[in-house]
Amino acid sequence: MNIKIQTEKPIHFDAICEINNQAFGQPQEAKLIDGLRKLADFIPELSLIAFDKDKAIGHILFFSIYIETEGQTFQTLSLAPMAVSPDYQKKGVGGALIRRGLEQSKQLGFDSVLVLGHPNYYPKFGFEKAGKWNIKCPWDVPEEAWMGIELKRGSLEGKSGLAGFPMEYDAAI
Repeated sequence: MNIKIQTEKPIHFDAICEINNQAFGQPQEAKLIDGLRKLADFIPELSLIAFDKDKAIGHILFFSIYIETEGQTFQTLSLAPMAVSPDYQKKGVGGALIRRGLEQSKQLGFDSVLVLGHPNYYPKFGFEKAGKWNIKCPWDVPEEAWMGIELKRGSLEGKSGLAGFPMEYDAAI
């Protein structure tokens, strides 16, 4: 398999919706992506689609969020959602999307990424429990599923606080 990853274009929106619906078995994630695209903070270069030849097989979205500390707000990214078509799962597509997305995020000047995800999967890419930095998730989730990664060494030091997400995420959680 030769995975090709590129920035989404409007022509890909239906395929991205289908990938998310298949991967999650329900429409919340696809609706989340559609809602986030309408927000001013949407960064098209951080919505990536994976192809095997000409077939769309995966998608990942990094979205600008913030960490609110006492008296200060710091920008970061959320990795969510990520989806891979069921026939292509466990074949490296998700990993390729994560690596490319983290690389692209760093190139665009972002210092860190937070993710609510599988605690046995994301640490393979350098994610650690967000509790290490005392960064709280706005939802009641298992501590080990709430993680972060510094794209720039030390970028999350001293940024303890509550992560802030657009309300569009609430329906998908």
